[in-house]
Amino acid sequence: MGWFSGSSSDSKTASDGGRIAPDRSSRQRCWEGRDKFFTCLDNNDILDAIKDDKQARRKCGKEVEEFEASCAKAWVKYFKEKRVMEFNRDKTIERIKQEDAAKVQDLKAQGWTPR
Repeated sequence: MGWFSGSSSDSKTASDGGRIAPDRSSRQRCWEGRDKFFTCLDNNDILDAIKDDKQARRKCGKEVEEFEASCAKAWVKYFKEKRVMEFNRDKTIERIKQEDAAKVQDLKAQGWTPR
């Protein structure tokens, strides 16, 4: 399955039966819908809209409907998964930075100086 599989209200079919990629305005509507939905999730302390689908739909019903109507199903799933992945990535990076800072402090306490 590719990026543009699934259905969207803006899906168009080519003469050979394949799907035509969304144009710039369709992509822009999708991104705006995603951003509104994710803002609502943030305001309601919901990270994973797949795992917490019922809660997300209860708290952000209008936003999720707009998001799903303006994006292909594959995009919706991708953006929801990407949100969680990026959160976990950022947390890991922050943890590593803190561990590195602590190691540098330990080394400095032992008399090490950076060159």
